[in-house]
Amino acid sequence: MLLAIIQTLLMVLGLVRWVVIIMIIMSWLFSFNIINGTNQFVAMIWRLVDGLTAPLLKPIRRFVPNIGGLDISPIVLFVIIFFLESLLRSWANGIYF
Repeated sequence: MLLAIIQTLLMVLGLVRWVVIIMIIMSWLFSFNIINGTNQFVAMIWRLVDGLTAPLLKPIRRFVPNIGGLDISPIVLFVIIFFLESLLRSWANGIYF
């Protein structure tokens, strides 16, 4: 039972990581005018991705300042996700043995 919970949490963390990667790539594409934010499909995807990542990044942005206009909060979130995944995997290894 506990192993199933840990595996589910690991899957959710993996999905969060991919959503953050999509958010980063889309923000770059917006910045370089490669994609148009007025396109309804693009705007819909951006609202979805931003709505999923904003609650995770907002608390980090309060403590981590922009460095030369560069937002490093996604990097901090990746470190937190990596830590949580490592912690969950070590717990899962403890369950097996």
